[in-house]
Amino acid sequence: MAFIMKNFAPIGNSSKGVSSIAAGALGEGAPRLFSYVTEDAHATVDDSGYFNGAVPYQGAYNILQKGDIIFGVVCPSGAVTTYGTHIVVDKASGVLDTTNVTVGLMTDTN
Repeated sequence: MAFIMKNFAPIGNSSKGVSSIAAGALGEGAPRLFSYVTEDAHATVDDSGYFNGAVPYQGAYNILQKGDIIFGVVCPSGAVTTYGTHIVVDKASGVLDTTNVTVGLMTDTN
């Protein structure tokens, strides 16, 4: 699949209108937090260019900055299977790159 903008959102204090979010690049303030839900595997999500929809300067390119943190939830067929954290490590020439996922532990004991 591909990046879907409607499944991407700022969290907490970052939750201002997209046009009013201040730069969060390293050295220009604290990293901002975002959430994203997808049917794509984390290995797909952490591909370079995923968050700009594989099109330079598109998708979340104008929102995300280096150091921003994305909490991703993987829900193939509507069932939550994994979640994890990606950090934006590069933003250049219209392409965003994130780290490989740091996977969270999911436990449901009932």
